Amino acid sequence: AAGGGGRPPGPDSALEPYVQTRIFKIIVIGDSNVGKTCLTFRFCGGTFPDKTEATIGVDFREKTVEIEGERIKVQVWDTAGQERFRKSMVEHYYRNVHAVVFVYDVTKMTSFTNLKMWIEECNGHAVPALVPKVLVGNKCDLKELIQVPSSMALKFADAHNMLLFETSAKDPQESQNVESIFMCLACRLKAQKSLLYRDVERQPSRAQKLEPPHEAHGKASCPC
Repeated sequence: AAGGGGRPPGPDSALEPYVQTRIFKIIVIGDSNVGKTCLTFRFCGGTFPDKTEATIGVDFREKTVEIEGERIKVQVWDTAGQERFRKSMVEHYYRNVHAVVFVYDVTKMTSFTNLKMWIEECNGHAVPALVPKVLVGNKCDLKELIQVPSSMALKFADAHNMLLFETSAKDPQESQNVESIFMCLACRLKAQKSLLYRDVERQPSRAQKLEPPHEAHGKASCPC
């Protein structure tokens, strides 16, 4: 064609739509009413739901992201905090998990102390040590009601070899930090897959509290 200058599509280009997109399964764990559903909404839909029903059983949402030129589907599994809704689904929930997000409410000390129970449940389902885990303190916009200081959360995260995020799924100003939680995990998982599951966590890193990357404006980026 006149002025065309470009190469005709090669035989490989016809196969591009059929390239398998990798799926990373990330599960979100914590007490009822700590904001697990709102976190998944904020990441996958970008909005904070005005009203949310209590999660019954298991729900999951997906978002396709691009990391270093590869399209990856992040599948975020949300679970009911109530024991009576979990018993029948919990085995399926932990199966083939790639990463775990432990969530507590910074305004409720009990949701923080109960993290030990959630970690024990996770370990009880034989989640491999290599599976990345992060700690998320939600509802940090309610500054006057905070019961769990950052120093306490950092100490806990350090003891369990986790990164700590403090965020608010409700506050639009914090939406970049919510994005960073899942993008950080996706970046780490992609790196692990590239290393063919070599033990990249043999030397535990010190826990750190991650702040939202201010230089990124509306573009997903990895803070790791």
